Formats: sequence, structure tokens, C-alpha cells
Amino acid sequence: MAGIHPALAPVSHTPEPPPPDGRPAAGVAAPVPHPGPPEDRLAGWISDLTALQALTERIGRTGTLREAVDETLRAGARLLGARRGLLALRDQPEDGRPGGGERLLGLGLDRAELGQWETVPRASACHARLLDEAVGATGEPDREIGHHDIARAETLHPRHRAVAARLGCSASYALPLTAEAAAPFGAALWLFDRPGQPEPRQRRLLGRYLRHAARHIAGRQELARANEALATVRDGLLPGRLPRMAGVTLAARQLATPGGGQVCWDALPLPDGGLGLAVGASSDAGPAALAAMGRLRAGLRAYAVMEGEDPVAVLSDLELLLRLTEPGRPATALFGYAEPAARRLVLASAGHPPPLLLAGGRASYVDTTLSAPLNMLACWEAPSVELELGHGETVLLYSEGLLRRAGGPLDAAFAGLRAAALAAPAAVSADPEALVDHLLTALPAPRAGGAAGPGACGEHGDVVLLAARFH
Repeated sequence: MAGIHPALAPVSHTPEPPPPDGRPAAGVAAPVPHPGPPEDRLAGWISDLTALQALTERIGRTGTLREAVDETLRAGARLLGARRGLLALRDQPEDGRPGGGERLLGLGLDRAELGQWETVPRASACHARLLDEAVGATGEPDREIGHHDIARAETLHPRHRAVAARLGCSASYALPLTAEAAAPFGAALWLFDRPGQPEPRQRRLLGRYLRHAARHIAGRQELARANEALATVRDGLLPGRLPRMAGVTLAARQLATPGGGQVCWDALPLPDGGLGLAVGASSDAGPAALAAMGRLRAGLRAYAVMEGEDPVAVLSDLELLLRLTEPGRPATALFGYAEPAARRLVLASAGHPPPLLLAGGRASYVDTTLSAPLNMLACWEAPSVELELGHGETVLLYSEGLLRRAGGPLDAAFAGLRAAALAAPAAVSADPEALVDHLLTALPAPRAGGAAGPGACGEHGDVVLLAARFH
């Protein structure tokens, strides 16, 4: 691993495990961390500090919880001379329910092998004892647990020894993960292929590294929980299911992107057999923008029920609502009123990308009048456009995030989306579910940090696809 000095020796193999106070066992010579003259000891200390700095820099560059856990396990394995390991994170309470159990993540262990470790009784499993703050031989909670020869450790549960033997693990060493002065929120366990124990120097280096790694993992864990909560709220603000109506088949997809703006969409049955189709977006991001999108969708639904047959009136009233309740927060919107029985669709747009019409092996953009987004001008106004659709024709509504996946300048992005739709086989084009999946596959997400270039689509925007096939 880059940045690790060769002075970090592999795990030593001594006949007795380290006692709780860290002193060498009787009859075993105490390991000398840095023998030799003072300059050699100084060189060893510098090597240790260099290694720790390199490892802390590496984990500092991890962006997700899984990346942080993997890097921690790899670093610990390198410091100890281990080949495999696992990290247990305590489950947190959710929705007022108490948390319970742990989530295991492994290094060099597949899911089946992690499942084997989960069958070890808690009173014997090292990671569980550390999380439960089990009292050790000193009468205090264990701060480290090492087994230099698992097969001969009679204090371990027989199931513990059996699992270790089945997986070829002869020794183990575990430490808790704590942030600040709180109780352990996790525990890391490293496994060795042959009997042995880490030297005091290795244990000292690992302990110092884990103090930093634990804080980083705790931060990434909190961030992951916040993102999960945000995703739960976002999903709750969207339609739970698509309506089933005679004469039309619907399909929809939404993909959240890191740092993307908030979007909303809807497919709403209306009086007299009508169907409202809508997509809206904001360049803002974060919880406040998510809440605003929820209010925008609620307002759009209300106006659609009252005057959905007139999309211009729906967007005009929505613009007034935003101007009064969301000052300074512009949003794009596209609303369509469909009569599936008559295969008729009336559309109005407020700064939103035009729908794509697929008909008879052709693909063309609906000529919606160019207009400003909502909440940008003192008075929004734009005409509507009416479509008489043929049997088997599909209308595709989407967000600007889909165009960003096409890449390049805006005109090239429109051409890329159209080409991806035309490339769909006939059987795919005839199935809205297959069509939206095809487009997401044909237009993959751009690489992180990729430059869009002059005139390119905006950097913000989650991806929304809403396909309606009339028959």
C-alpha cells in the first residue's frame, strides 16, 4: 500500500497472548520496539509517524461509509500483518423503535463467511463483547480482545472455535470504535491464518490510527443516515404507484444524483376520464428545496383537479402560488392534460425541456413555446400546444438531469436523447417500462467531476422519466 514504510513488521508469533496491562507474559522476552542506537530508534519513530500520516490521509479521502470501512480494515490488516477482518456497526433506533444487532462488513470475507461469524454467541464473539462493553478479567469493560490461538482457547464457545476452524482462522485481535467519550458504536476484528499476536508496537500504532478512523467513520455514518432519511422523505412526496387507465400505459423512473436539484413528477387521474401528467424541477438542493418541491407538487395537484383541462391556467395559478409562498425560488414545470379515450394531449411548459414524441419509428420534440421558469417574472404567460396522438404513440416527459446524462452542449444533449430513443428495438419502444430502462442504460450517468463544457446542461438535477403510451 502506498505510503506504508517497510519498517512496519508483520505480526509476531509468540506463545502467549498479551496481558491486559500490556506487560510481557512471564517467561517471554519483552519485544523491543526500536532496538539499536538512538538514531535507529529515531528513524523507527519517524517511520511510524510517516505511516500513520499516510493512512490517515487515505481514510480522509474516502467519501462514503463503505469506503471508510474498507480503508480502515485494509489499514489495520497492513499494520497487524493480517489478511482478513470484519467491522461491526451498531444498528441505530429508527422511528421510535430501539436499535438492535449489528451490521457486519468484511475484508476478505464473503457474505456466507460473515454469516458464519454472526452465528457465534454474543458472549464469545469479540466484536459483540466490545459493543456490549462486556466486563473482562480486570473488572472493567474490555478495551481490546486478542486470541493468539483460537483452537486452544477453552474460554471460547465451541461454536466460536468451530467457525474459526472452518474458515481457517487461527488467531484474532479486536478493538472498539468510539467517538469522543461515547460508548462504542462499532468494533473491528482482524483474523490471522496462523497462531500469533500483534507486537505492542503494532497494537499501539493501530490504536492511534483507530482513534482518527473512528471519528471519520462516525461522521460518514451520520451522513449516510441523513441521506437515507432524506431519500425516505423524498420518496414519500412522490406517487406511490402509477394509475391504471384504459387507453394509456404509464411508466416512470426517478434517480437521485449527488448534489442534484430536486424534482417532482405526477400522474394524476382527473374527473371525466382525464389524466394529468406533470414534471417539475428546481436547481436548488437540500432539505429546504425538497420541502419546496413537495409544496409545489401539492399545489399543482390541487389546481389540476380544479382546472386540469386548461394546463396554462394550472401553471399560471401555480406561478402565483410560488411568487407568494416561495419568493426567490424559481422552478420549471411541464403539465399535460390527457384524454386517453380520445388520444388527445394538451401541454403547457414553464421553462422545462420539451417532451419527446415517439411515433412509427420516428422521434421528434414537441414544439412547446419557449417560456421563463415559474417565479422569475412578474407575470408568467405561455400558450398551450395540443396533440392528436395515433395508436401506439408514446410521449416522454423528463427532467434536465436526463439531458445532462447525454452530455455535451444543450443541442448535442437533445440529439443524444433522441438518438437513444431511436436506437430502442421495436419491442422495447412498445413497452414503456422497457423504454425508460433502455434510455437510462443508453445514457449512463456522467463521471464525477466531468466537465460539461460551454453551453452544457446545468450541473443540477435529478433524473426523472415519465412515459405515456396511448393505444
